[in-house]
Amino acid sequence: MSTDHQKYSTENQADVIAAYAAKRNFEIVRSYADEGRSGLNIAGRDSLRRLISDVQNGEADYEAVLVYDISRWGRFQDADESAYYEFICRERGINVHYCAEQFDNDGSLPSNVMKSIKRVMAGEYSRELSSKVFAGQCRLITLGYRQGGSAGYGLRRHLVNEHNEQKAPLARGEHKSLQTDRVILVPGPDEEVETVRRIYRLFVLELRSEREIATILNQEDKVTDLGQPWSRPVVRQILSNEKYIGNNVYNRVSFKLKKKRVVNTPDMWVRGDGVFEAIVDPMLFEAAQSIFADRARRFSDEELLQLLSSLLGARGALSGMIIDEVDAMPSSAAYRHRFGSLLRAYELIGYTPARDYRYLETNRQLRLMHPEVVADTVAGIERIGGSVAPDCETDLLLVNHEVTLALVIVRCQPTPAGSLRWRVRLDAGLRPDITIVVRLKPGNKNVRDYYLLPWLDVGTTPRIGMAEENGVYLDAYRADDLTPLYHLLRRHTVERSI
Repeated sequence: MSTDHQKYSTENQADVIAAYAAKRNFEIVRSYADEGRSGLNIAGRDSLRRLISDVQNGEADYEAVLVYDISRWGRFQDADESAYYEFICRERGINVHYCAEQFDNDGSLPSNVMKSIKRVMAGEYSRELSSKVFAGQCRLITLGYRQGGSAGYGLRRHLVNEHNEQKAPLARGEHKSLQTDRVILVPGPDEEVETVRRIYRLFVLELRSEREIATILNQEDKVTDLGQPWSRPVVRQILSNEKYIGNNVYNRVSFKLKKKRVVNTPDMWVRGDGVFEAIVDPMLFEAAQSIFADRARRFSDEELLQLLSSLLGARGALSGMIIDEVDAMPSSAAYRHRFGSLLRAYELIGYTPARDYRYLETNRQLRLMHPEVVADTVAGIERIGGSVAPDCETDLLLVNHEVTLALVIVRCQPTPAGSLRWRVRLDAGLRPDITIVVRLKPGNKNVRDYYLLPWLDVGTTPRIGMAEENGVYLDAYRADDLTPLYHLLRRHTVERSI
């Protein structure tokens, strides 16, 4: 079940499943339940993951899996994912029964057609519901109602009824219980409101940095709304959030259907201006945003290096933390983006750090090597007549519209004893059919060998430690080049006997 409000949902499912089992003389020996979990993906479905793991590892002490209906198996956005998990069970002799469906899951043509339709319908239901919920949330935002999240320092959440009449304040962790009720933001305690206004005065009028403001508040033994000490990010959040001037802003970040998290551009934000009581003068707020905008102006390479050189002269050393401590200059991330790495920026001003940062250069070298290895792999597949469609968002390669490949380059890490080690990290969220692990030689400039790891065998192991010899369970997938992969992907003509 997807929400805590459906408190009887799993009990109702259990009753139907129990009746189904009794009618067919099944004995229920174990139960798996994902309560309060969305069925959009398997990431939060601990019980379903445990069921699949038990089946794959031969630990399943049962002959059948009883599910209420197809939508309870999962509302996966890719209908084939639901079929894949059912196939895992069936492949090991465990049949899946859908107790509330009007058909038997017996492998017949009508059964397979109905399952396919209902799997697609289950995913489509989530997509339609997501669109409707989003549209409703956007309307409520423009009307001045808060949609989730804590109020923040200096503000409080307050419950109102359908007539917009205030009912009661909401403490942290409390939620509205009536569907017709709504939540608004109101000024918090006078002491917090005055602290927020003081933060703006210190920043705009006295030109204090966020870090200086945090230090001042900590010296006065003030704490945030979470009871934590003040920090630069917390002060920055207060200085940049429009809720303090009464604006309700929504959809800055999207995470629809539990897919990729997207930071939206301002033109996609949903706004309700002036819908809350402001606790900060709008003129002060605009002045603060002007200061931020001036900081964010684009510096030339020469200006960036001059600022870095001046900081080196003042501090005597450089690091990402030292750079980020200076509010008046760009962040360390800006230097990495502009020059490729902090080490490269250091070299341009003639600075050599005392600590050995060569591993950072190795990471940069791996990033540069990755496109070349991918291009060589694609060229090899195309030489055997295959088609390859790269996914720009996930970097997966779709071969012949049916097989997905992931490519991971792993650096070599010699141990103090002189042996070699490689640490492989697999992306459990993408679930490629085959992961191509490219192991590098010592020095991390040349390829040593390849491992072609199928998801069916290694998908439940997100991290793999490798040595020079790993035993047959891993080395069975080892190859000196990608010839076995090309052979696997090559189309073969199959003659039909008449």
